[in-house]
Amino acid sequence: MTPGRRRSDAGGPAEPAGPPGTTRRESPTGGEHPDRLVTLIGKPGCHLCDDARATVEAVCADLGVRWEERDITREPELHEEYWEQIPVVLIDGRQHDFWRVREDRLRAALGAPGS
Repeated sequence: MTPGRRRSDAGGPAEPAGPPGTTRRESPTGGEHPDRLVTLIGKPGCHLCDDARATVEAVCADLGVRWEERDITREPELHEEYWEQIPVVLIDGRQHDFWRVREDRLRAALGAPGS
């Protein structure tokens, strides 16, 4: 693997490495919406973050949307901005939700048919 690149969890091609603490995941469907990116901001040991991760992972896999996870304990600027709100979900860099991530709201925001 090339330095500065990270292999996706789905076993696909390497992704450009983001800031330290970033894990990028590709949809196993190959990405039906390659132009969309969901970002989950959280920290280790956060039970709400675990719940949010399960929701984000399921919805993004179903819709073919890329997603990444960022850790506020490894990125001071994220800690400063979001520490009271984690988990936080961004869609294409804009805040969508925090604390509790609802599957129906996430699907609707990503433009899922019938949501």
